[in-house]
Amino acid sequence: MSGYTITYFPLRGRAEAIRLLLADQGASWTDDEVQMQDWAAGIRDLKKNAVFGQFPHFQDGDFVLYQSNTILRYLGRKYGISGSNDQEVAIIDMINDGVEDLRMKYYNFFLFDDEPNKEKYLTELDTWLGYFEKILSKNSKGKKFLVGDKITYADYNLLDTLQCNLDLSPTCLSTYPLLSGYVERLLKRPNLSNYLKSEGRKRRPITSKHK
Repeated sequence: MSGYTITYFPLRGRAEAIRLLLADQGASWTDDEVQMQDWAAGIRDLKKNAVFGQFPHFQDGDFVLYQSNTILRYLGRKYGISGSNDQEVAIIDMINDGVEDLRMKYYNFFLFDDEPNKEKYLTELDTWLGYFEKILSKNSKGKKFLVGDKITYADYNLLDTLQCNLDLSPTCLSTYPLLSGYVERLLKRPNLSNYLKSEGRKRRPITSKHK
């Protein structure tokens, strides 16, 4: 087999940062969409065969991976966007772990809290946005990427997480000029811009609770 396949629900979810990376790097892939009810019913043994009983499932030819951040790191190495030296590799990995922490706060608020408290969440979000603003400020005064002179897999992950939060609170970046400029720059990248206008992207909600 050859080519990439992303097997996931008809959502952005944890597969979206992977799609952003592939799109921006000029790669093509096939989206193998699985309905929630089919996953729950054990259709195609997808859940049974998943290493940790979770999606996304990513296939590169005959090579299969699970865990979204592992897939991002694999593609980062494959496309040369995971750091230019050991220190950069470590810092990018650290930042990506921070993005994961923020993503989980968003998911916990949006999907799992019995009584979601938006005001409390936005206060926590403000703290985390401050962390990423500071990280940007330390690299080329916030005018480029998270680390170094070129985009890395962590940038795609952060962009997706920021877009999720902008959907919840369109003004959440208003007091963070570096993050605001960062998102604006990334969205102007030609391949990313084209993907974000695609029908596949537009029809997928962020999570099963979005419409």
